[in-house]
Amino acid sequence: MQNDLTHQIDFLYSSALGPSPKVETKGNKIYHLDVFEFLNEKVKDNSVDLAVIDPPYNMKKAQWDTFKSHDDFLDFTFSWIEKLLPKLKASSSLYIFNTPFNSSYILQFLIEQKMIFRNWIVWDKQDGISAPKNKFVNGAETILFFIKGKPVFNFNDVREPYKSTDRMEHASKKGILKNGKRWYPNPDGRLCSEVWNFSSERHKRKINGKVQKMPHLTPKPIDMIERIIKASSNEGDLILDCFMGSGTTAIASKNLNRDFIGCEKNKDYYNLCLDRVLTCRPA
Repeated sequence: MQNDLTHQIDFLYSSALGPSPKVETKGNKIYHLDVFEFLNEKVKDNSVDLAVIDPPYNMKKAQWDTFKSHDDFLDFTFSWIEKLLPKLKASSSLYIFNTPFNSSYILQFLIEQKMIFRNWIVWDKQDGISAPKNKFVNGAETILFFIKGKPVFNFNDVREPYKSTDRMEHASKKGILKNGKRWYPNPDGRLCSEVWNFSSERHKRKINGKVQKMPHLTPKPIDMIERIIKASSNEGDLILDCFMGSGTTAIASKNLNRDFIGCEKNKDYYNLCLDRVLTCRPA
C-alpha cells in the first residue's frame, strides 16, 4: 500500500485555510472539503491511478444537485474536470457517472482535453420507477470511461457468466467451430460488455414493494464500483473520488486492497462516510 500503515484508514477533518505550500497526496483519507479546495490543496499532480466520480447531475433532487441553469451546471462540471485531469498519472483511468444527456457534453469536453475515449457504459438500473407516455422509460445512467496513456485493464477479473448456459455446456465438451478453429468457453465467463445490469440501491432495499428512505439519495451499488476498480487498477493503486457521497468508492477500494482519497462537502454525508467506512455497513 502507498501509506506506511497497511489497511489502516486515516481520516482527516479539514477546512479551507488557503493553498498549501507543498501538496502531498496521502492515501486512505477523506477530507471535509469542497471539490476545488480538495484538488488544489490535497492531491498532487500525476499521483492518481484511477478516478471514479459520481458528481451532481443537476436533477434538482437536493440543494447540492441544483444549479441555476444547465450552463451553470456545465461550467461547474468542466471546472472540476479541468482541476482533476492533471492529478491523473500519465497512464491512468477515469470513470464519470451522469445522465445520458449530460454525458454527451462531458464526453465532448474530455475529448477536447485530449483524453482517450474507451466506452460509453450503459448502467441498466432495473428500477422502473417512471412511466412516461411520450418517450421510452429513463431506466439507465451513463458511465463514461476514458484513459490517459496505456493504463492497466484487467479484463479477466471482470468476466460475466455466459447467458446461454445450455450452449456453453455443450461447447465446453466439444467446442464450437469458428473460422476453422475450435473455440471453447472460458470457465470464468464471457468478457464484460458495456451494458451493465445492476439493480439500484433504492430498488434492492424495497420492503414489501415500497421504497425506503436512505441516508444518501443516490448511492451506487458497491458491486458495480468494485467492477470498475478491479478492471482499471491493481492492488496498492490510489483511487480518487472527489464527490464521496456515502463513501462507497472508499469501501470498495478497501475491500480490494487499494488506497483511496476523496472529499465530501456536505457535513452529514461526510460523517456518513466515516461511519460507513469504519464499519463497512450499507449506504
